[in-house]
Amino acid sequence: MVDHLVFFAVKEEASEEEVGDLVASIRGLKNEVPGTVDLSVGEDFSGRSGDYTHALFARFEDRAGLQEYMEHPAHLAVVEKLEATTSGRIVADYEF
Repeated sequence: MVDHLVFFAVKEEASEEEVGDLVASIRGLKNEVPGTVDLSVGEDFSGRSGDYTHALFARFEDRAGLQEYMEHPAHLAVVEKLEATTSGRIVADYEF
């Protein structure tokens, strides 16, 4: 199994609608991208994430599944929204 973690910071000037659309688009990837075992995204409520406002978790059977996700047109569309709406990201992928 492979886990894909993304922490991102929404720009202060991003509207509530833009953030809602981004989160909904990310959630939609679970059903749009074959090989996605699990996927969740949400806003941090702990106050312990520094400047990062949201986190994304996705799980895949293997590295090939992650690679398919990374290259999928629906994911690439989400990346464009991330580029427009966020000011920073941290990504970590690991096998277990």
